Amino acid sequence: MTTHNMLIAPDFSPERFAGWHMFNTLIQKRANLNMHLNIPASHAEQEQVIDAGNTQIIYANPFDAATLIREHGYRAVARPIGKSDEMVIAAAANSDIHRLEDIQAGATVAMADNRDVKLIGLRLLEAVDLEDSDLNWDVTETYQAAARKVIKGEAQAAFFLAEIFHSFSRLTKTQLTVLIESDLADISHVLLIKDGFADSQIFIDAILNLHNDDEGKDALAELGMPQGFEAMSEEDGEFMIDLMQTLLD
Repeated sequence: MTTHNMLIAPDFSPERFAGWHMFNTLIQKRANLNMHLNIPASHAEQEQVIDAGNTQIIYANPFDAATLIREHGYRAVARPIGKSDEMVIAAAANSDIHRLEDIQAGATVAMADNRDVKLIGLRLLEAVDLEDSDLNWDVTETYQAAARKVIKGEAQAAFFLAEIFHSFSRLTKTQLTVLIESDLADISHVLLIKDGFADSQIFIDAILNLHNDDEGKDALAELGMPQGFEAMSEEDGEFMIDLMQTLLD
């Protein structure tokens, strides 16, 4: 039986790791497909895997999804229900930065390599007249590393995917001050399928029906997606790409 490759973008809370393996096991069983799960450790590793050209399914952040749809022959087929990609801007609790207005031009901002988080954060900073070129960027391997940079005073602020920020330990969060959290609702990670993937409909049906029984609900709960997935049309994919383009502009 042919083995298909499924890549999961690395920007999720560590506590979700086991959930993705549960998800993969269930999909293999229900779709009768051999699936190799690939969870790269960084965005750079993700790009290397995708560039190799043998990945049929990708769970991608919205920024990467736009590029993958436009340039790499993927199409969006599903997204998690009620799970939008929000972001947090935070500073050290013991610093002089207590609100967005306290971030000055020349400040260093730490963040993992996640371009949609950066785009949303920059939109939020427009309110205090800061743009990309006003700031120094310290790109870390993980969001946890970005948090450490801020706590140690090596960066004045950090951008976080909201779900990951809220999964930090209580000790970490007590050392950080939330300056703002986005509330966009329309932007989310999406499941993409490579054009020409012969078993795409079997896979999609398995994904969309996961929420219909206890075993599937357990896997979805582990992923923080209790409502499961909803189908996406080509028009839905184009609408999300347009939203990302609006953030870029």
